Amino acid sequence: MDWVESGGGPLLLAPASQLAHWGGATDDDDGPVETWGDYGRACSVEGYIGLVKIGALDGLVLGDEPATTAYLPDERLFLRWAAADSESELVAAARKAVHTAPWEEHLVWDVDGPVVLIDSAWPGSAPEPGNHLVIDLPASRYNVRAAYVEEERNWMILVQLTPRTT
Repeated sequence: MDWVESGGGPLLLAPASQLAHWGGATDDDDGPVETWGDYGRACSVEGYIGLVKIGALDGLVLGDEPATTAYLPDERLFLRWAAADSESELVAAARKAVHTAPWEEHLVWDVDGPVVLIDSAWPGSAPEPGNHLVIDLPASRYNVRAAYVEEERNWMILVQLTPRTT
Protein backbone atom coordinates (compact mmCIF):
# COMPACT_ATOMS: atom_id res chain seq x y z
CA MET A 1 0.00 0.00 0.00
CA ASP A 2 1.24 3.50 -0.84
CA TRP A 3 1.37 6.04 2.00
CA VAL A 4 1.99 9.78 1.99
CA GLU A 5 3.82 11.29 4.95
CA SER A 6 3.84 14.82 6.27
CA GLY A 7 6.87 16.74 7.40
CA GLY A 8 4.79 18.04 10.32
CA GLY A 9 1.77 19.85 8.87
CA PRO A 10 -1.44 18.97 7.09
CA LEU A 11 -1.72 16.94 3.92
CA LEU A 12 -3.55 18.33 0.90
CA LEU A 13 -5.75 16.79 -1.79
CA ALA A 14 -5.40 19.10 -4.76
CA PRO A 15 -7.25 18.84 -8.06
CA ALA A 16 -4.58 17.74 -10.55
CA SER A 17 -5.79 20.43 -12.93
CA GLN A 18 -4.98 23.13 -10.34
CA LEU A 19 -1.94 21.59 -8.62
CA ALA A 20 0.57 23.99 -10.17
CA HIS A 21 -1.24 26.87 -8.42
CA TRP A 22 -0.25 25.53 -4.96
CA GLY A 23 2.85 27.35 -3.70
CA GLY A 24 3.55 25.31 -0.56
CA ALA A 25 5.52 26.90 2.25
CA THR A 26 7.41 30.18 2.05
CA ASP A 27 10.73 30.88 3.73
CA ASP A 28 8.96 32.99 6.37
CA ASP A 29 7.99 30.16 8.72
CA ASP A 30 9.31 32.10 11.74
CA GLY A 31 6.52 34.67 11.40
CA PRO A 32 2.80 34.20 12.06
CA VAL A 33 1.00 31.41 10.17
CA GLU A 34 -0.57 33.97 7.82
CA THR A 35 2.90 34.63 6.36
CA TRP A 36 3.66 30.99 5.52
CA GLY A 37 2.13 31.10 2.04
CA ASP A 38 -0.27 28.41 0.89
CA TYR A 39 1.08 26.06 3.56
CA GLY A 40 -0.03 28.60 6.18
CA ARG A 41 -3.53 28.59 4.71
CA ALA A 42 -3.62 24.80 5.05
CA CYS A 43 -2.32 25.02 8.63
CA SER A 44 -5.14 27.45 9.45
CA VAL A 45 -7.80 24.79 8.79
CA GLU A 46 -9.30 23.64 12.06
CA GLY A 47 -10.45 20.07 12.50
CA TYR A 48 -9.95 16.96 10.40
CA ILE A 49 -11.03 18.44 7.05
CA GLY A 50 -11.39 21.81 5.39
CA LEU A 51 -11.29 23.49 2.00
CA VAL A 52 -8.73 25.97 0.63
CA LYS A 53 -8.80 27.70 -2.73
CA ILE A 54 -6.28 26.45 -5.30
CA GLY A 55 -6.56 28.27 -8.60
CA ALA A 56 -10.17 27.99 -9.79
CA LEU A 57 -11.15 25.12 -7.46
CA ASP A 58 -10.86 24.03 -3.84
CA GLY A 59 -8.38 21.60 -2.36
CA LEU A 60 -9.25 19.37 0.57
CA VAL A 61 -7.00 19.77 3.62
CA LEU A 62 -6.51 16.71 5.81
CA GLY A 63 -5.78 18.45 9.09
CA ASP A 64 -5.63 17.97 12.84
CA GLU A 65 -2.58 15.67 12.84
CA PRO A 66 0.30 15.13 10.42
CA ALA A 67 -0.79 11.48 10.08
CA THR A 68 0.64 9.22 7.39
CA THR A 69 -2.22 8.65 4.92
CA ALA A 70 -3.24 6.03 2.35
CA TYR A 71 -6.23 5.73 0.04
CA LEU A 72 -8.58 2.72 -0.04
CA PRO A 73 -10.30 3.08 -3.43
CA ASP A 74 -13.10 0.54 -2.89
CA GLU A 75 -14.36 2.55 0.08
CA ARG A 76 -13.29 5.97 -1.30
CA LEU A 77 -11.60 6.27 2.05
CA PHE A 78 -8.51 8.12 3.19
CA LEU A 79 -6.98 6.20 6.08
CA ARG A 80 -4.83 8.32 8.39
CA TRP A 81 -2.58 6.27 10.66
CA ALA A 82 -2.64 7.50 14.28
CA ALA A 83 -1.49 4.24 15.97
CA ALA A 84 -1.36 0.56 15.00
CA ASP A 85 0.87 -2.48 15.28
CA SER A 86 0.71 -3.27 11.57
CA GLU A 87 -0.57 -1.94 8.28
CA SER A 88 -2.73 -5.01 7.65
CA GLU A 89 -4.45 -4.74 11.04
CA LEU A 90 -5.04 -1.01 10.55
CA VAL A 91 -6.51 -1.47 7.06
CA ALA A 92 -8.79 -4.29 8.27
CA ALA A 93 -9.94 -2.15 11.21
CA ALA A 94 -10.61 0.81 8.89
CA ARG A 95 -12.71 -1.30 6.51
CA LYS A 96 -14.78 -2.45 9.46
CA ALA A 97 -14.99 0.97 11.15
CA VAL A 98 -16.20 2.81 8.06
CA HIS A 99 -19.68 1.34 8.67
CA THR A 100 -19.93 2.40 12.33
CA ALA A 101 -17.63 5.42 12.66
CA PRO A 102 -18.87 8.45 14.61
CA TRP A 103 -18.69 10.85 11.66
CA GLU A 104 -17.97 14.23 13.25
CA GLU A 105 -17.26 16.60 10.37
CA HIS A 106 -18.97 17.04 6.99
CA LEU A 107 -18.47 19.22 3.95
CA VAL A 108 -19.12 19.27 0.20
CA TRP A 109 -16.22 19.25 -2.28
CA ASP A 110 -16.37 19.74 -6.05
CA VAL A 111 -13.79 17.77 -8.04
CA ASP A 112 -13.10 18.10 -11.78
CA GLY A 113 -11.22 14.79 -12.08
CA PRO A 114 -8.06 13.25 -10.61
CA VAL A 115 -6.61 14.67 -7.39
CA VAL A 116 -3.13 14.53 -5.93
CA LEU A 117 -2.37 13.89 -2.25
CA ILE A 118 0.72 15.85 -1.17
CA ASP A 119 2.41 17.29 1.88
CA SER A 120 0.99 20.84 1.90
CA ALA A 121 4.45 22.31 2.57
CA TRP A 122 5.61 21.28 -0.93
CA PRO A 123 4.80 23.34 -4.03
CA GLY A 124 2.34 21.68 -6.39
CA SER A 125 4.62 22.35 -9.34
CA ALA A 126 7.20 19.98 -7.79
CA PRO A 127 5.56 17.51 -5.35
CA GLU A 128 7.97 15.64 -3.11
CA PRO A 129 9.38 12.71 -5.12
CA GLY A 130 8.05 9.36 -3.90
CA ASN A 131 5.73 11.01 -1.38
CA HIS A 132 2.53 11.83 -3.24
CA LEU A 133 -0.41 9.88 -4.66
CA VAL A 134 -2.49 10.49 -7.77
CA ILE A 135 -6.08 9.39 -7.15
CA ASP A 136 -8.31 8.95 -10.17
CA LEU A 137 -11.58 10.41 -8.91
CA PRO A 138 -14.43 10.93 -11.36
CA ALA A 139 -15.49 14.55 -11.72
CA SER A 140 -18.34 15.04 -9.26
CA ARG A 141 -19.59 16.85 -6.20
CA TYR A 142 -18.67 14.79 -3.14
CA ASN A 143 -19.96 14.62 0.39
CA VAL A 144 -16.87 14.40 2.58
CA ARG A 145 -17.04 13.14 6.13
CA ALA A 146 -14.38 12.59 8.78
CA ALA A 147 -14.13 10.64 12.02
CA TYR A 148 -11.58 9.64 14.63
CA VAL A 149 -11.80 5.94 15.50
CA GLU A 150 -10.11 3.76 18.10
CA GLU A 151 -10.62 0.06 17.41
CA GLU A 152 -8.64 -1.90 20.00
CA ARG A 153 -4.98 -1.16 19.15
CA ASN A 154 -5.78 0.60 15.86
CA TRP A 155 -6.33 4.34 16.06
CA MET A 156 -7.13 6.24 12.89
CA ILE A 157 -8.71 9.23 11.27
CA LEU A 158 -11.06 8.30 8.43
CA VAL A 159 -12.04 10.66 5.63
CA GLN A 160 -14.60 9.28 3.20
CA LEU A 161 -15.84 10.67 -0.11
CA THR A 162 -19.32 9.87 -1.41
CA PRO A 163 -20.59 11.23 -4.74
CA ARG A 164 -23.71 13.37 -4.27
CA THR A 165 -26.76 12.18 -6.14
CA THR A 166 -28.50 15.55 -6.21
